[in-house]
Amino acid sequence: MNRLTRRALSLSLALAATGAFSTNAYAAGELVVYCSVQEEWCRPMVAVFEKTTGIKVSMTRKSSGEVYAQIKAEAANPKGDIWWGGTGDPHLQAAEENLTQAYKSPMLPQLQDWAVRQAEQSGYKTVGIYSGALGFSYNKPALEKKGIPAPKCWADLVKPAFKGEIQVADPNSSGTAYTMLATMVQLMGEDKAFDYMKALHRNVNQYTKSGAAPARAAAVGESIVGITFMHDGVSQAITGAPLVVVAPCEGTGYEIGSMSIVKGARNLENAKKWVDFALGAQIQILGANARSFQVPSNKNAATPPEAPKLKDIKLINYDFKKYGSSAERIRLLSKWDKEVKVLPK
Repeated sequence: MNRLTRRALSLSLALAATGAFSTNAYAAGELVVYCSVQEEWCRPMVAVFEKTTGIKVSMTRKSSGEVYAQIKAEAANPKGDIWWGGTGDPHLQAAEENLTQAYKSPMLPQLQDWAVRQAEQSGYKTVGIYSGALGFSYNKPALEKKGIPAPKCWADLVKPAFKGEIQVADPNSSGTAYTMLATMVQLMGEDKAFDYMKALHRNVNQYTKSGAAPARAAAVGESIVGITFMHDGVSQAITGAPLVVVAPCEGTGYEIGSMSIVKGARNLENAKKWVDFALGAQIQILGANARSFQVPSNKNAATPPEAPKLKDIKLINYDFKKYGSSAERIRLLSKWDKEVKVLPK
């Protein structure tokens, strides 16, 4: 049993002892969870839930775009019950396409306004569980070795000096990368945004499946720059990686990480119990324990001190309703595939 799981089990016992969650309040059973945060956070969540409820969980970790595609493919015969974590845009798309089920949790009054708005916009088919800003991080020694000036803005990343030195995820599989695409469209206007993405393409050495993977690549020097949510860069930096995390000077978008119940869930009552559980203040601290430094959605949950300060970042007024809609996501992703991904480097 690893350190994080031991800490998670210790927390669950403490919660049970204080009455925060009563194992007698839940019936035993099963639950299938599709998890779109990092596995280091998925596993403690499952361990605590199993310990405090007696419900056996089967968990699979995939990026948000991959889970969305899986839920859509399984719509006629759903195999999952809960989709937990990942950027909110694909959760909103799934809600619009009737792939997820409405549930108005009694925990909603405890949540931040942005989390409640996410629930309201989706007809209570999804709910915000954390938030984090988009940015990038760079490997300082690798940058200095090449004599490249430190990047401070999105505009810096398309300079010729960074050719072959940048990693970012594929927006088809990664909610992080789709957030970047939608951010650029809102920040620059669509024509200039696609010009930017084409210029960036020349400097990208790999499009990854996972949105957090580019931060890990920059941490070990596989790439100089990784474009991710800023907290993914922080999680690498606090382990000693020589990363500098940047909030781009022009402004940037942000995510509302979300949670949804799958339409036709076989274990519906247990899925509702997971939702209530995952929105609890004491449960949301598990993210920081797993070195995930997002801002939690429960107003009573302490924000990790390592988390990027959203109030100090130039955030755009991100239109979650528009860019989380099925038609807009499909249109932008199709355009990116046809106009950007196919280009030579």
